[in-house]
Amino acid sequence: MAFQSKEDGERAALRLPVHIGIIMDGNGRWAKRRFLPRSAGHRAGASNFRTITRYCSQIGIKYLTVYAFSTENWNRPADEVGALLRLFKEYLEEALRDFMDENIRVRFIGDVSAFPEELRQLIHEVEEASSVKTGMVLNLAMNYGGRAEITRAARAFAQEVAAGRRRPEDLTEEGFAQYLYTGGQPDPDLIIRPSGEERQSNFLLWQGAYAEFVYFDILWPDFKTSDLDEAIRIYSTRQRRFGGV
Repeated sequence: MAFQSKEDGERAALRLPVHIGIIMDGNGRWAKRRFLPRSAGHRAGASNFRTITRYCSQIGIKYLTVYAFSTENWNRPADEVGALLRLFKEYLEEALRDFMDENIRVRFIGDVSAFPEELRQLIHEVEEASSVKTGMVLNLAMNYGGRAEITRAARAFAQEVAAGRRRPEDLTEEGFAQYLYTGGQPDPDLIIRPSGEERQSNFLLWQGAYAEFVYFDILWPDFKTSDLDEAIRIYSTRQRRFGGV
């Protein structure tokens, strides 16, 4: 029999969410408090992302969606955007080199066409290389916005109607969900936001309609695996009624 730690036993007694979403927030403030450039905060946040992703996979989470770069992030200073794009490139290169040892399938959600060609090629290579994985699905939301996603899905359905392949009355909530980036995946059960902010920030607007939200007054680089355990514990105490009694 494999050794089971006390933490493993306690987690097994909880209701584990199938799909977790995380809004990775607070990198800039983390750096500012340490009198460091914002790029240092993003680098620390990227390192923590790797830790939390591997941990989610190890404890049995089936789907993890992380908010890495929003459609609004282009409005940040050019040097900060450039630093973020360089970090993405480093992560993707590392994923191809080291991360493939993990049984994690990586998918990218969002309009990646806006990124430089080199980055788009790496995105394609990582998706292809991990497509045979059978473990946790990691959705990386890059150049992602919930409103843009819903608009894109509505446009795709309208195009099918215009082409005569669909009728307007064919549209259902379940059918519409298939046009989203996460089509075919279960909606998130739990959405976590560190940093002290308590808003959804255009993240998984459709999919998160009935997600349980847990907020932490902890900046993302300081968010630990024990904090994730606490979020799961809180989630496990919630009664999910989905609009019912």
